[in-house]
Amino acid sequence: MLAAAQAACTAPLLWAQLLGTAHRAMATSLLRVPPPEELLRPLAVPERLLLGPGPSNVPRRIQAAGARQLLGHMHPEVLQVMDEIKAGIQYAFQTQNQLTLAISGSGHCAMEAALFNLLERGDTALVAINGIWGQRAADIARRLGANVYELLKSPGKYFTLQDIEQGLVQHKPLVLFITHGESSTGVLQPLEGLGELCHRHGCLLLVDAVASLGGAPIFMDQQEIDVLYSGSQKVLNAPPGSAPISFSERAREKLLKRKTKPPSFYLDMGWLANYWGCDGEPRRYHHTAPINSFFSLREGLAMLAELGLETSWERHQTNCTQLCQGVLDIGLELFVEEEKARLPTITTVRVPEGYNWKDITAFLMDNHGMEIAGGLGPTVGKVLRIGLMGCNSSSANVERVLRALQDALRCCQRSRL
Repeated sequence: MLAAAQAACTAPLLWAQLLGTAHRAMATSLLRVPPPEELLRPLAVPERLLLGPGPSNVPRRIQAAGARQLLGHMHPEVLQVMDEIKAGIQYAFQTQNQLTLAISGSGHCAMEAALFNLLERGDTALVAINGIWGQRAADIARRLGANVYELLKSPGKYFTLQDIEQGLVQHKPLVLFITHGESSTGVLQPLEGLGELCHRHGCLLLVDAVASLGGAPIFMDQQEIDVLYSGSQKVLNAPPGSAPISFSERAREKLLKRKTKPPSFYLDMGWLANYWGCDGEPRRYHHTAPINSFFSLREGLAMLAELGLETSWERHQTNCTQLCQGVLDIGLELFVEEEKARLPTITTVRVPEGYNWKDITAFLMDNHGMEIAGGLGPTVGKVLRIGLMGCNSSSANVERVLRALQDALRCCQRSRL
């Protein structure tokens, strides 16, 4: 009887095991794509010095913040972090604008958010183009159905107030788009007087500061900038994926007077303003935010606040000046000829005659574990771009990249043509 009882007890277990084996065999027989072998191996990420136009290296403190355990995107602790991010952006932008927040996306996403919310079909936009970012802004504005007029300068040059005023008088735009730090050409655009000029002509001033925030002075309120945006992956040394943006009261009034809703729900500034606590109303769910990106951005802004904006501006300018002089000393040429027009965060160097820029960048990567970049947009094939941003902006890194460039000039094969 004992044996019969044991058999009765074990029979269901054996039957379940047999069924499980059969189900697994059946499931396996239905699979046509096997598990990727590369995903069955450990993740391998090399250590490199990122001296290109971004992203830049992430300090341990910011890495640690991004590696923290997730919290819910509506938890009070996360909302507190978001409030601290807002305060940090207001400091970095030098603004008291209430509508200040971080877009859940890269700096390019912030560009789209600014244009999507400001422009409606039939509105007129004037886009100052002296590199790729003006080209991109014009493309986006046209996709929105705006009437887009282009104000053109050669790559390596900046716009004067006279240039801008001629465009404002001729086209009478609702919005002027201009890039403060043109990372494709290495040009720093002066902002003094632009806001006041735009407002005199009934125009809103939209400024791209993705490559310049923290590396060159910006005073959003004093310079009367209506919309300003940046990114997280350059001077702030956080991973890409959260982009600071701020709207002045004048720009906010334009948002409230829209005849149509913004074409993107995800980037609708009305919804985002509520989620970020910018409208005085109870916060409501809009999207599942990248919580750990917020942790990283918060720490990047904290490090900037601890260092101090003026110290950060001075550091970037000092190291840029050292790099520019070093480039000249080893016989290379700078792309931006006028010293005051050089972007402190990204220096453009003419590709030396007879060399292929791809050979130089590949040599630095393979032999020095270092990234610098070639040109972008109108500077493709013409320049090398060297970034010194945030923690990467140091005298030691200047010396290191100059030594690497000298090594590349010795070792890379020159064309005889």
